[in-house]
Formats: sequence, structure tokens, C-alpha cells
Amino acid sequence: MKASPAERMKALRVSRETLEKLEHFAVLFQKWAKSINLVAPSTLEDLWQRHIVDSLQIFHLSPSPKAWVDLGSGGGFPGVITAICLSEYSDGWVDLVESNNKKAAFLRIALNETGARGSVHPIRIEQAPSVIPRCDAVSARALSDLTQLLDYCTPWMLEETSNTVAFFHKGRDYQQEVDKAVSRFQFDLVKHASVVEPDSVVLEIANLSRRTK
Repeated sequence: MKASPAERMKALRVSRETLEKLEHFAVLFQKWAKSINLVAPSTLEDLWQRHIVDSLQIFHLSPSPKAWVDLGSGGGFPGVITAICLSEYSDGWVDLVESNNKKAAFLRIALNETGARGSVHPIRIEQAPSVIPRCDAVSARALSDLTQLLDYCTPWMLEETSNTVAFFHKGRDYQQEVDKAVSRFQFDLVKHASVVEPDSVVLEIANLSRRTK
């Protein structure tokens, strides 16, 4: 994404301060990616569009400060990006769940050096609800199919009083995953067209419940 700072801020819909933090994160990411497989190597040259802008979609869809859980945070997408956006606020937090210790170390440094509002939990996703008992929103990107993601989310979303909403990036075959998931779950679904990839979407899911036979 070759553009002036002003053009980039406008395109990304972020402040100058947030842009500076995103740029610092990008430098850190490129440095660490030389020794750790943070994303597919073929996508590194298009880091901004394929990963940063793609991740920014999540925050733009739900921009008010929230308690987030980001599952399988990997290279920080979308969790670190959301946490950087939240640094403009005095509220909101992202709990990043990443069981790989090397990736978790990178995530900690990225959060610390950008002043992002988040923390890292180097645990398995199945352990996360006991460590993070509640949240307002869940995110995940390139992690698993929709049915598995909803299974992961049930501890936060199935409570009668829960208003937790989930946001999942999905590729062009997302409808097959939705069709499979509805055989086990009921939920409200909003499909947001991706601003990065044609035919891709961000699925917004609320009011999750299990189907009873």
C-alpha cells in the first residue's frame, strides 16, 4: 500500500497515532517473520492489504470499546490490530489466546511496543474460558471451520444472559461452512462483504444456541 500518511489514514479510517502504531507493528512483524512462520510466506509482500487492512475490518464493524477474546492469534491478526485500535480509548481490552510459545512471545512484544490494549495467554483454546470467564466479542481468522469455532465459543455465548458476539473471517466457501454449522447450532448471522478479498466475508454471529433433536 504505497500512499502518503494522510492518504493511508483516510483509507484505513484511523488516526495518525494509530497509523504510527500500525506501522511500528508492521516493522516488528517483518523482523520476526524472518525466523518464525507467522503467516504464509507468499503473503508477506502484501502485509498491509492481506493482513492489516483485512484485520482492521473487525474493529470497524464493532468500534466501541469491548472486552475481546481473539482465538489462535498467531501473527496478531486480528487481535493485535484490534488492541492497537483500542489504544485510542481508556476502555476495552483484547485477550489473545495463542498456544505457540514463540508466537506468544512475539505478540507480547508487539503489544508492549505499540502500547496496545491487550494481553497474551499462551494456553490452548479449550482452556481459555477458565482463564477469561467473560467477554463481549470473540474474533478469529484462518483458524478452523465455523462449526469448530462455534464449539470454542459456547462457554461465552450459550449463557442465557450472554450478549457476546463473534466475528470470523471466512473465504469464498463460507456458505458450505454455514450450512454445516446450522445442523448443530442456531444463531443470528450477518454477512459483511470483505473490503480486501472478493467473495470473502466477515461473519457476525449472535444469539448462539445448540439445536435440540
